[in-house]
Amino acid sequence: MAEADPTREWARHWQYAELPHLDLLRARYVRHTFPRHSHEGYVFGTITSGVEDVGLPGGTVHAGPGTVVMINPEVPHTARAGVPEGWVYATLYPSAQVVNDIAADLTSLRGTVGFTETAVRDPFAAGLISQVHRAAEEGNALAADSLLRVLVARLLDHHGSVPPANAPHFAGARDAARARAALEERMERPPTLEVLAAELGTSPFALLRAFKKRYGMPPHTWLTDARVRRARRMLDAGTPPAAAAVAVGFTDQPHLNRHFTRIVGVPPGAYQRERARTYKTGGALRP
Repeated sequence: MAEADPTREWARHWQYAELPHLDLLRARYVRHTFPRHSHEGYVFGTITSGVEDVGLPGGTVHAGPGTVVMINPEVPHTARAGVPEGWVYATLYPSAQVVNDIAADLTSLRGTVGFTETAVRDPFAAGLISQVHRAAEEGNALAADSLLRVLVARLLDHHGSVPPANAPHFAGARDAARARAALEERMERPPTLEVLAAELGTSPFALLRAFKKRYGMPPHTWLTDARVRRARRMLDAGTPPAAAAVAVGFTDQPHLNRHFTRIVGVPPGAYQRERARTYKTGGALRP
C-alpha cells in the first residue's frame, strides 16, 4: 500500500451546535503559516505530532506532542511548522464568557481571567482537548461539555490568574485607541496612515509606533485581522463570501480568500459550509 503523502495538508474548522460559544479546529499544516493575528476569545491547543512554532510577544514557543498552548484574548501571535513534516493539532477556541463563567463557578478568580503560561507539558490536559473534539464529532454533547469544563478548570487551577488592569499610560496610547476606533468605523474605505495621523493631530511615525506598542501589530496588519473577524461574523450569519468580501473592504472574493485562509486556516467557503453542516446535523460527523 502506498504511503500517505507526507506533504498533504488538511483542516476542519467548525462549531458544535450544542456548544455555540466554542470553535474547534483539527488540522495538519506543513507549508501553511499563520500571519500575526489575535482572537477575541481564548486558544487551547495541543500538538499530536510534529512541532508548531508559535510566535508570541515574549518569543517563540516550540510546541510538540503532549504540550498545551494557551493564548489569552487579543494576544497577537503567529504560527508555522517547526519541523519539515509540519504539525498536526487539535485546538479549542472558547469564548471569553465560557472561560470566565467556569472561573467564577469553580475558582476564586473573578472578572477577566488570564493564563500565566503560554505552553506547558501536560499530557493529561492535552488528552482532554482531543477528547472534547472526539465527543463533539460523535455528537455527544454531555461528554463534550463536561470534558471542556474539566480542561478549563485544570488549566485555571494550575495557570490561571487575574491579569493587572491593562490601562496603557505611554505617550500615544490615546491616539492608538482613537486610530483603532476610526479603522473599525471606516473599515470599507480606510484612510492612509498620513491622513489618519493628521486627523488625530500626530505624525505618521508616532502613530505607527504607538499603535504597534498598544496592539502588537501595525495598523494595516491589525486592519486585515479585523476585516477577517468581521467577515467571519457575516459568514456565520449566512452572507455569501463575495458579498462579505466587499462589505469588509477587500477588493473581491479572492482577496478575502487569501487573507481568510491564512488567518483562520481554512478558506471562507469551507468555513461557511461547516457552519451550515453543524446546524443541519447538530455538529456530529455523518458518513
